Formats: sequence, C-alpha cells, structure tokens
Amino acid sequence: MSAHRFISFSIGLTLLLGGLLIPLHAHPMNEQNAAFVQAVDGVAFFPFMYLGAKHMVTGYDHLLFLVGVIFFLYKIKDVVLYVSLFTLGHSATLLFGVLGNIGTNAYVMDTIIGLSVVYKAFDNLGGFERIFQSRPNPRTAVLVFGLFHGFGLATKVQEFTLSQTGLITNMLSFNLGVEIGQLLALTIVLIGFTYWRHHDSFKQYAFATNVALMTAGFVLAGNQILGYVFYS
Repeated sequence: MSAHRFISFSIGLTLLLGGLLIPLHAHPMNEQNAAFVQAVDGVAFFPFMYLGAKHMVTGYDHLLFLVGVIFFLYKIKDVVLYVSLFTLGHSATLLFGVLGNIGTNAYVMDTIIGLSVVYKAFDNLGGFERIFQSRPNPRTAVLVFGLFHGFGLATKVQEFTLSQTGLITNMLSFNLGVEIGQLLALTIVLIGFTYWRHHDSFKQYAFATNVALMTAGFVLAGNQILGYVFYS
C-alpha cells in the first residue's frame, strides 16, 4: 500500500473508530471543569473561553459533521459560507437555550446530532439524488443542523448549576471559545484535505471515507438511543 493510500485509509478508519469507541455521552466535560463551572460566581471570561475552545476541539460530534460539510468544498469562500451558517445556528441556540433556560432531553438532541453526521455523509454520497431524485438545500440543512448542535450543547450546559451573576458574559465568552476551537480544528482538517486532494487516492477513497463517516454517525445516534432507553 502506497503512502498516499495509507493516509487515505487511515482517515477513513479514524472516522469509523472515532464513532465506535466514543463514550455514551456526547459533549463531555470532565469533573474538574464541571466543578469549576458550578463554582463560578461572577465574570470569568478567559476560563469560559478556554472551556468553549476545549469543547469544540474534543467535540467529535461537531467535528464529524463539519468534516462532512467541507469534504467536497474546494473553494475557501464556500468553506467560509457553510461554516458561518453552522456557526450562526450553533451560536444562536447555545446562547438562547442557556440564557432562556430552554432545554430538552439531552439524549434526544444528541441522537439528532448523530443523525446529522449520517445525513451529511449520505448527501456527499449522492444518496438523495439517487433515491429521491431531489437534494435538500445544503445551505439550509447546515444552518438547521447548526441549530440542533447548539441546542444540544445548551441542554448539557444546563445540567450544571450556573450562577446568574455574569452569566451573559460567561456564555458569550464560552461561545467565542467554541468558535475559536472550531477555527483551529477546521484549519488542521483543511490542511489535511488540501494535501489529500492533490493525489489520486482522494477520488479512490472518498466514497469509502464517507461510508465510514456515515457509520460513525449511526453509532453516535445508536449510543444516544440506548442512553435514552436505559438511563433517562
């Protein structure tokens, strides 16, 4: 197996194993971070910004979806457009959900988020055109799923007891951190894709990689369904 084919195969395998080996709960927050969030009483701009960035960098559900979104985007302006739509939706429901104390069952939301990964991989494979002879508007879909992704995170954040003192500023800084983390993660992904697209292996393994991406989405959703059945 050539080096380029090995890289391509590794990307696909990583996506698949990323889904198979994930913990049951999405939007993870370790005990130390959770304790900090609940102990804050006042403005903590930089700590919340750090937590937001950390969440996005380790947020496999968001990253898998965004990998699917940019998979066949070759122009920077298109990448910026689609990522901005996702950011708009994600930011809106994250802020309004937490500040308005609007939440729902976390397992249900994370199931939808897992299915968003399935949707995007299916879209990349041309599934809608082949089966339904019609493709949903990709920009609208990214915006709508961004709303679900943000609302899912808002629901998880609300599981903690947050002080109302400085809450707006802290949530704005957390959201800013999320976007910074997203920018950092996507920069790395784009560098990898730019290199890969210059080799024949991209065309050879694009289909298999999106199948792996879809599989990871199904595993994400399946884990959340199990969580809803056995733990909610």
